[in-house]
Amino acid sequence: MKNHWMHFFSGSVKAVITGKGTERFINECVRQGIVVWDVKKPGTHALSFSMYLKDIKKIRRVVRKNDCKLRFIGKKGLPFLVQKAIYNSGFLIGAFLFLIIVTLLSNMVWGIKVEGAKPETEHLIIKELKKLGVEKGKLQFFIEDNESLQRHLEEAINDITWIGVELNGTTYHFEVVEKNQPDPPEQYSPRNLVANKTAIIKKLIVEEGRPVKAVNDLVKKGDILVSGKIGKEGEEVYVPARGKIYGETWYKSSVEVEITTKLNVMTGENKKKHYISIGDLRIPVWGYGKVEYKEYQTEIDKRHIKFFNWELPIAYEKVAIRESEEITRKYTTNEAVEEAKRIGRNALEQDLDSDAEIIEEKVLRQSINNGKVKLEIKYNVIENIVTTIPLVQGD
Repeated sequence: MKNHWMHFFSGSVKAVITGKGTERFINECVRQGIVVWDVKKPGTHALSFSMYLKDIKKIRRVVRKNDCKLRFIGKKGLPFLVQKAIYNSGFLIGAFLFLIIVTLLSNMVWGIKVEGAKPETEHLIIKELKKLGVEKGKLQFFIEDNESLQRHLEEAINDITWIGVELNGTTYHFEVVEKNQPDPPEQYSPRNLVANKTAIIKKLIVEEGRPVKAVNDLVKKGDILVSGKIGKEGEEVYVPARGKIYGETWYKSSVEVEITTKLNVMTGENKKKHYISIGDLRIPVWGYGKVEYKEYQTEIDKRHIKFFNWELPIAYEKVAIRESEEITRKYTTNEAVEEAKRIGRNALEQDLDSDAEIIEEKVLRQSINNGKVKLEIKYNVIENIVTTIPLVQGD
């Protein structure tokens, strides 16, 4: 096996010697340090053998001293393969460049389609995408991921409510939902407006129907606020009652805040590494060196290389390593109380409609136990208390 690899890397040739004294010729080769093997006798005055490529100059001197003729009938080994590759280098380089070009073209952006947007909104989206590097001819590896693109576009363009981002092959598809889309006029059947919770009425805005309750009236859940039956007795007309009735309602909330809390926060320091991954093998391309952060979080953005529509097991990985540290946050009692109030108020506001208003908050009970401040808070809220129920003629 060892000799086989030596023959391959050094290169060998097969030769035939003819004439008188062929045996003396082989003996002279051995004396001159020329290694021969696979010696055979194909004829009466002929011998075939193999030898190293590097010994050709030496054997020519031996041929001159003997009445023999030497000719080469075969060649093997790495030097000849290299020579053949160099001879065909134009074809190999062309094939290699073709593969590279096709791979690059398969991983570029060649189409951007925006659906569901008006022409002016589409123009704004295309303009914003150019700022983000999303345009024809750009490599996909250097473009942000779909979620980041979606978040950026929704924040940058006020005219859209939602935008979906999808990369299909070499084309980006953007599906847009615009704001202020006119809703088709609703057709209401006769109905009453009733209270959906206990409240004290503070304001009535009646568009259609007959008010049954007045300002400062206490109403309970299910009480009729505006009737859909209007007109004189015996001449009643049934209409879909419409309007908004604002009442003062009450909520209670229980909130706990730890006085001492350990938090893991980012310091702002970060390091980026770039890899080419082939299966489970990762080859570093940029960002060498060890990570010296004691604590850190890692974000990996992995993009597979495509060849036409096939996804190859080769990927480009961008790794962001962000330093973090653990800090201890400690509130005073007053600070913990204020934080609990803020948390409770924010939680309630998320559950209320946008036109609701918290007019008063009052701490009913405050306690400290096991390192936590606990508050029970009462809120007074002005909100629309209307819900609807169908009105059947004859009610």
